[in-house]
Amino acid sequence: MKWLPYPMLRIAAFFSGGILLSIYFPDFLSIKNTAWIIGFFTMLFLAIKLYFKESRFTFYSGFLGLLIIFLLGYVQLKLSTDSRKENHLSKIEGSIKVYEAIVKSVPDEKTNSWKVEIEIIKISLDDSISHWVNATGNLLLYVSKKGVREINWRYGDKILVRGSPQELNPPGNPGEFDFKRFLSFKNTWHQHFVKAADVQFVSATTYRGFIYYSHRARAWSIQKLNRFVRGNDEQAIARALVLGVTDGIDNDLQNAYAASGAMHVLAVSGMHVGIIYVIILFLFKPLDKYRFSKWFVAVFSLLLLWSFSFITGNSPSVLRAVTMFSFVALARPLGWKTNIYNTLAASAFVLLIYNPYLIMSVGFQLSYLAVLGIVYLQRPLYRLWEIENVVGDWIWKITCVSIAAQVATFALGLLYFHQFPSYFLISNLFVIPLSTLVLVIGIFLLAINFFAPIASLTGMILELLIKALNWIVFTTEDLPLSLINNIHITTLQCWLLIGIIIFLILLFEFRSTKWLYASFVFTIVFVVLQWLHFDAHVNQKQLIVYSINRHSAIEFIDNGRSYFVCDSILQNDTEKIRFHILPNRISHGVAQITSNIPFKMESNKIELFKWNNRIIARIKNKLLLPENLSCDYLIVSNNSLNKKQIAGINAKQIIFDGSNSKSVVESLIDFANRYGIATYSVLKQGAFILK
Repeated sequence: MKWLPYPMLRIAAFFSGGILLSIYFPDFLSIKNTAWIIGFFTMLFLAIKLYFKESRFTFYSGFLGLLIIFLLGYVQLKLSTDSRKENHLSKIEGSIKVYEAIVKSVPDEKTNSWKVEIEIIKISLDDSISHWVNATGNLLLYVSKKGVREINWRYGDKILVRGSPQELNPPGNPGEFDFKRFLSFKNTWHQHFVKAADVQFVSATTYRGFIYYSHRARAWSIQKLNRFVRGNDEQAIARALVLGVTDGIDNDLQNAYAASGAMHVLAVSGMHVGIIYVIILFLFKPLDKYRFSKWFVAVFSLLLLWSFSFITGNSPSVLRAVTMFSFVALARPLGWKTNIYNTLAASAFVLLIYNPYLIMSVGFQLSYLAVLGIVYLQRPLYRLWEIENVVGDWIWKITCVSIAAQVATFALGLLYFHQFPSYFLISNLFVIPLSTLVLVIGIFLLAINFFAPIASLTGMILELLIKALNWIVFTTEDLPLSLINNIHITTLQCWLLIGIIIFLILLFEFRSTKWLYASFVFTIVFVVLQWLHFDAHVNQKQLIVYSINRHSAIEFIDNGRSYFVCDSILQNDTEKIRFHILPNRISHGVAQITSNIPFKMESNKIELFKWNNRIIARIKNKLLLPENLSCDYLIVSNNSLNKKQIAGINAKQIIFDGSNSKSVVESLIDFANRYGIATYSVLKQGAFILK
């Protein structure tokens, strides 16, 4: 009976379970076998329902029904995986000479190129383009900026591209973000780097449907915001808060929002859509006395919410939030005897039917956890302290919302971002109301843009609010210990943390010691896993030559202390260090980093490292090697080794770092094999690790 009011929770949970089984064990069952099992279980379900009316069979029919939903989730993910199609790009044999594709995104400007998402429709394996073959597959196209100042492609445009796309590579360094896996959840498996001359515009889109006009509406909205709001940072934040477009936000500004605990406002999500919905309800509150008001408000709410989704380009985060609040809006006039948990589960179920891979989206996970936390915890927290002062009561409400959302997303935040903002309660007191004003005024600006004087004044107000918002996040970031970072937990530890938090919440709700015992057991397991990690990774020595294209990076890690050697360009590129190197440092508990290496020696312009009873030599300039060079490992940088020098090398292994040319390394490896010298190329084989 306790579960009776929550049918959609059960359905969504079992459907999600089937999706996860299909992701982690894709070969567990074939589609054909699964279809047979679903058919058999469905017949059994109907037989129990039709011929056995006794209540004792209710459990069996319910279990069978949920099992069918579980298997449907398993099949739905398989059917949604493009790489299973026979004509998918990954199944094409031979080298592609040219292909025709459709533009699927607005060109995104990078430092040296334009990034565009495209979908292949046909390919040619012939230089003369005499034979086209239908094909399918999404890929990321990077067009070099050399020779092209701007790309004005629109959604649906057809382009012709010369060359063969490359399959995405797995991460080359330990702990590095798995970009290949991330894109596979978006049905994208390939990328292609081309020059501007290799791409030719074919024709503009002929089918101008809903998605096309949605992209055009977002482009128009971006143009209007850029027109009436001045300043690069201010324009970037306006686009992020109003439209969910995060392109153009520089790293310093993004890091400041992360350190202050305000990162959630940069992605249009449940909070923004919830604010719009609350404003709609407030404006139409006088109509409550009329009979038709519920349906009128519901229809008008749906119209405005989906219009907002339309002008943001129907980004995934906005679609999630709008779908969620669409169920909330419809529940009122329909008089559904339901609750918010059922409504949330129903919206998640619909979204997962549309795109089952959403379950692996960080935004999807954090959005629903944050909303669940606010729904379940905010009211009990708010009731702990009754404040009669209006301002104090308002501050306490925002504080309770922040605490509830942070508690719900705490474990996932540590797993994905390895950090915790210490002053999130303080910053959110200012960030939430200011971001709300920016959102509302930004929408108002788009609505009255045709009247230039008022639009200009509105833009000035918007600009001042954003400057105040940026000042707050930068000030919060500058506070001592504003960010506790470099936190390492595993996926299992994340689940344990979630369990500990749930058990502690249940302890306070039901006042039963069994929940305290359960949380204690989970805590012990968590601590033991942390000890094992410390012994296996932190309390050890490691030499690693990182795999970073066009860069040389070598690190000696000794019980949490790092001795780092790299080229000057990489030394100043904090973004590449954060992406390629920082994950390994976090895993090994690195607390101190220095480039002053006490065990380094110079010998005839060759770097020698006497480390852990081994001799590691490194050459980075083209020079004559000393005769009979003897070492355990030779690290080669900047194409500084030639074939003539290999014969005089006495080393267990030659390691080519990322600063070498791939073609040069391949020829040297073939030559070294003749002399029986082991070789290793980090660009081809991933980072070299010696423990």
